[in-house]
Amino acid sequence: MDALKQEDGQSLNFIEENIEALKAIFPDAFSEDGLNFETLRQLLGDQIADGEEKYGLTWHGKKKARQIALTPSTGTLRPCPEESVDWGKTRNLFIEGDNLEVLKLLQKSYAGEVKVIYIDPPYNKDKDFVYPDKFQDNLDTYLKYTGQVDDKGIKFSSNTEAGGRKHTNWANMMYPRLKLGKNLLKKEGAIFISIDDSEVGILKAMCNEIFGEENFVAQIVWQKSKKGDSKLIASVHEYILCYAKDKSACIDAGIWRNRKEGVDEVLHQYATICNAHYPDHEKIREKMMAWYRGLKKEDPRKAHKHYNWSDERGLYFAADFAGPDDGRASRPRHDIYHPTTGKSCKKPSTGWRWDEDKTKWALEQDPPRIHFGPDETTIPNRKSYLKETAFEPYPSHFYQDGRSATLQVEKLLEPGVFTFPKNTQVLGKLINLLATENDVIVDFFAGSGSTAHACMLQNVEEDTNLRYVLVQLPEHLDAAKNEQKAAFEFCRKNGFPENIAEVAKERIRRAAKEIEKETPSYDGDLGFKVFKLDSSNIRAWNPDWGDLEKSLLDHAEHLIEGRSEQDVLYELLLKRGVDLSVPIEQKEIAGKSVYSIGFGVLFACLDTDIDKDEIETLAQGITAWHKELEPASDTQVVFRDSAFADDIAKTNMTAILEQSGISHVRSL
Repeated sequence: MDALKQEDGQSLNFIEENIEALKAIFPDAFSEDGLNFETLRQLLGDQIADGEEKYGLTWHGKKKARQIALTPSTGTLRPCPEESVDWGKTRNLFIEGDNLEVLKLLQKSYAGEVKVIYIDPPYNKDKDFVYPDKFQDNLDTYLKYTGQVDDKGIKFSSNTEAGGRKHTNWANMMYPRLKLGKNLLKKEGAIFISIDDSEVGILKAMCNEIFGEENFVAQIVWQKSKKGDSKLIASVHEYILCYAKDKSACIDAGIWRNRKEGVDEVLHQYATICNAHYPDHEKIREKMMAWYRGLKKEDPRKAHKHYNWSDERGLYFAADFAGPDDGRASRPRHDIYHPTTGKSCKKPSTGWRWDEDKTKWALEQDPPRIHFGPDETTIPNRKSYLKETAFEPYPSHFYQDGRSATLQVEKLLEPGVFTFPKNTQVLGKLINLLATENDVIVDFFAGSGSTAHACMLQNVEEDTNLRYVLVQLPEHLDAAKNEQKAAFEFCRKNGFPENIAEVAKERIRRAAKEIEKETPSYDGDLGFKVFKLDSSNIRAWNPDWGDLEKSLLDHAEHLIEGRSEQDVLYELLLKRGVDLSVPIEQKEIAGKSVYSIGFGVLFACLDTDIDKDEIETLAQGITAWHKELEPASDTQVVFRDSAFADDIAKTNMTAILEQSGISHVRSL
């Protein structure tokens, strides 16, 4: 049983994955020397682009940005139960760290598992935050920035025109993150990106390249105010770009619809009136119309006032039954007979909307789906039931006052702590377009934590179990900056480290408490697990070639000193590709702590000393637990390499486990 190789301390290696995929498709293009590009060109035929002049988005550093996305991370995510809420039960995650590194680490566990990504990245204003990505040492840069390693003083600077290459720097920051984000999406998943005029053009061109222009869904205009201050034209809007992972798969999975505003309240009122006056539908209509009249003009429920008729099926609107006025003489003009007079009803000049067969079907329903007037002199209508028309497409333009989100956060925290947070109502509607039970929602520019808040509210309102994964850089707050002063003081007052991630976590905690207070019967998931980006728990082989003997002794222990068993366990989950929210159980076997992860998908014993006499008892205990759990996939068992006295002890452990059907045994 060999110790884990050094690359097992890295995240998914996309270059190796891509090469293996190419080998599977084009084996003829590979030889013992590697890939033969000329052979590959021949196999691809006319699909190879020739010439230097070609249409596309390019900028200085694009090649490097693409390479950054392919470069594995050597980091890990360390669990922080003490900062979490409901650690043992929650399936939500809040991850502190550079989102580029975190996205790399999430690839094995969450690739193809995410239904919705919503991000609100920096808009590239003069004071916007810029991530100084490095090609090889991005994790080291992050650790220096957060003060986790020596060489203090590194600073992530704000972007200014004076710094030059403003758009280039922003594009280099966004490109690898979008590439990695796309990998996380399900085939029927989609991404929503908030942006303003500063970079919307570049962002759309970038997304066309990454997601494919054929998967563009919409460029939504969000009007946030009615007026603006400008010497030329007042800008009162921003955008939400939407791209599907696979547009066809999205459509096949179900059309996107949101519930019309006010519908639930109208149907509730109708039910109340029905309880009092059923089966007198005339009286019910009278009461509904009186209720509508009592609503204010701007009340969203008033928009449904035409739904005031009632029958055994429910509340309906007598909708136009005429065919469109398109000049077609062939429109259906069959007779429809009045149920009371028995005479043929008056026909619309443009003919009927439905053909004779559908009309016959509608008349045969109980109650009929056609609404008649007092006699045959009135053109019949079709019944449009509110409960059947309660959903509508999301508009490409909408108005939502931007101040309401600020007031929501200020109510939870304090004035000025977060400037311009995103509106949870808007995010909830976007998420609700395609997310269903147990879907995962990701936001890797978490900011104030609005996405987590929106998910919790959606779960309460729609009775779902959406899960969120938020990623936020612990950006330092500067009391000298006016826009950060309130947040800085908030952290000081509450004893938090002065960074944005801490404020976001507290916002989510308080939002959860508010939901518990307002909806005491709700028993859904209002917690979250906190993880923090750090260097791998597995020691990298870094020998001193001048003293190899000392290097070998120094690396006898493969794990970093000071790391907990829990730290190592969660890195094992990341490297194995297991969801970080899976349950972890612990048992004492032969006096050793043994962990079962994901109902037996992974077993781990990280004890520092396993004697020869304990091997058989320990192996049999793990085997018995494995049989009890009956995991759905192959099981892997992991031990600390230095715990065994020698290779013979390791071999004996492996042999006993293999005899019981557990063939994947590794050591750290």
